[in-house]
Amino acid sequence: MKTNLFKTSLIGSMPRGHEILMARRKLSAGLIDQETYEKLVDEKTKEVVKLQEDLDIDIITSGEIGRDNYVSFISEKLGGVSQMSMAEMLDYVDDKREFENILNTLDVPASSIKNAICTGKVEYTGDIVASELKKLKSFTDRPVKITLPGPYLVTRSMWLPNVSSNYYDSKEDLGEDIIKIFKKEIAKLQGIGVDVIQFDEPVLTEIVFTEGRPRTFMCASLSQRKDPTEELEFATHLIKSVMDGIDSEKSIASMHVCRGNWSKDESILLEGPYTPLLDLFSDINADLLALEFSTPRAGELKSLLADERIKNKLILGLGVLNPRFDEKEDVDVIYNRAKEALTYIDKENLWLNPDCGFATFSNRPVNEYENIKAKVGSMVEARDRLRADYE
Repeated sequence: MKTNLFKTSLIGSMPRGHEILMARRKLSAGLIDQETYEKLVDEKTKEVVKLQEDLDIDIITSGEIGRDNYVSFISEKLGGVSQMSMAEMLDYVDDKREFENILNTLDVPASSIKNAICTGKVEYTGDIVASELKKLKSFTDRPVKITLPGPYLVTRSMWLPNVSSNYYDSKEDLGEDIIKIFKKEIAKLQGIGVDVIQFDEPVLTEIVFTEGRPRTFMCASLSQRKDPTEELEFATHLIKSVMDGIDSEKSIASMHVCRGNWSKDESILLEGPYTPLLDLFSDINADLLALEFSTPRAGELKSLLADERIKNKLILGLGVLNPRFDEKEDVDVIYNRAKEALTYIDKENLWLNPDCGFATFSNRPVNEYENIKAKVGSMVEARDRLRADYE
């Protein structure tokens, strides 16, 4: 009989593939209708669900197949929000040279990566990922996780001062509307039924690892920065306000934090331990933290798990697969990494997952399915060894 220990899940995104990418372009050009596009998304989502079931993943995700990227898709879901490419955003940036330098340094295809920008009063239209959740639940009988961009990420990335200030006095004012919108969506998700609600907040590491210098497009480097301490307080307010809207009797409230995931070049990605975020982690009322730990850039497990505010107060989703590497991870390495975590936390509080999604941006996946199958297979094999030891 399968134990509930050491549950496994993916973080979120999976490669969309040529058919989906072409269909998105045809839909945008008016060459196919929305129904035709949705049928293809359903077909490919079913394939991703079946892949996870065949690999014996415990908690199933949609793969985010219908999303342009992990945050820009909300422009298709909310009123008062428009999608702009990074190249289009350049027209509204005061320091154009600096913005271009950031894009060049970070290996960003400025014409193809899109962002959701506040271009009006932001309004909830009744669905962000609710319809995606309904379809996911119709494709599997296993527990499910739905993933959303976090409220701080959304607020920060939406705020383009020379545009958004026509509708909001500040990004703080925008953030209050984002909180209200997410609370409405959470109520809808829990009404449908969902086991895990995960909010993605990669921006948090940018605050603490760049010494006040914006350097990543993922968090809208154009956004006016406060002092890092004040910015973390703002982020804590947004995330906690949204997490408080999750009924813990119905769903696990999860937050995912990594250091960026758009390039295979690890040298351009952020580095540093999670310790500067310990106060935030302990204050936001999350049940689970899904964190990046397969890379040395994340620091030591002890720096996080030895803290009494974290130790056995939260479930750790331990990142054990690097999505940017083609090679599959060694089962012994994953197993021993989990055993290391168990020297600090109880077995009931340890889950396993990749560091991040495998395709943060639809047209820029960091891996392909054959590699993903092998990598996830190693994670599941390590899980089974742990269950044999601890059941």
